[in-house]
Formats: sequence, structure tokens, C-alpha cells
Amino acid sequence: MSTISVIAAVDKHNGIGKKQQLLWNLPFDMKRFKNATTGHAVVMGRRTFESLPKGALPNRKNIVLTTMPPESFIDVFVCNSLPDAFDLCEHEDEVFIIGGAMVYKAAMKIADKLYLTRVHYIFEDADIFFPKINFDEWEEVEHEDHPADDLHAYAYTFHTYIRKR
Repeated sequence: MSTISVIAAVDKHNGIGKKQQLLWNLPFDMKRFKNATTGHAVVMGRRTFESLPKGALPNRKNIVLTTMPPESFIDVFVCNSLPDAFDLCEHEDEVFIIGGAMVYKAAMKIADKLYLTRVHYIFEDADIFFPKINFDEWEEVEHEDHPADDLHAYAYTFHTYIRKR
């Protein structure tokens, strides 16, 4: 069975986007995302896929959850549900859920691991939100603080959690 991991960056109110776009540009967070997900399967909703600037993410098995016909998508697997997506990942050691909000909500109930970047700012105009996290169900295993700097307009923290069993 694959490890099911959720990876997300959220603001102080769990905001993750506005009009299908990210709220910030944090190069080290993007590097963390790339390093974690490369070589693994990534599962996303249709709108998240459509928001990717260059289409399918390279060096990853891209799986899009949608009811649209598969021929509408290039270089990805198309599924109607999370269980169908996981069936395509039976030989993967880790499967990453990368958004959007509805996919995150469904996956949080079954995820084993959570890679969370907490951006230390509130984006008042956020219109897409990560689901509320019950931290009683999670044990933090990594924590790395980063101040704002020339490349990063906002301070942020990398957290990694494992579900308590």
C-alpha cells in the first residue's frame, strides 16, 4: 500500500488560492514541492491541473480527477474518484495529493502524511481554502522556520506531520 501524502501551502487562515492561482511566490517552497513529488504520482483536481503553467508536471505520474472526457487532457491519467486514482498507483511508494480544495478535503480523511507550508500572512482576498486540520490526529516530525528575505516576501514554516495511529 502506498503512503498517501497531502502537500500544500496555506496562509494563516488556510487560504490556498485566489481565482485558481497561488497567492504568493515562494521559490524555496516550490523547490520543496518539486523535490518531494518528483518520481512519484501526483493526484489533483481538474482546475488545479488547468492552473499549471506548463501542463503535466515532469517526472511524475500526473492523475487528474474529473468527469470530463480523457481526451481533453494531455500526458495525464484521468480518473473519476480518489479510489480509482489510487488503483493506478498500486506500485507507487508515495502518492501526493496536490489540490485543489475539494480533493484535499476528501484526501485528508485517509492521508498518512502531511507536508504543510504555513505562510505567516493573511491574504484577505483568498477565495480557495485548505480544509480545517485536526492536529490531534497528527504528530509533527519536522519543523523548519524561514524568515522573509529578498526572494520570499513572507516568512514561512515547513511542517511535516505523520498521522497518529
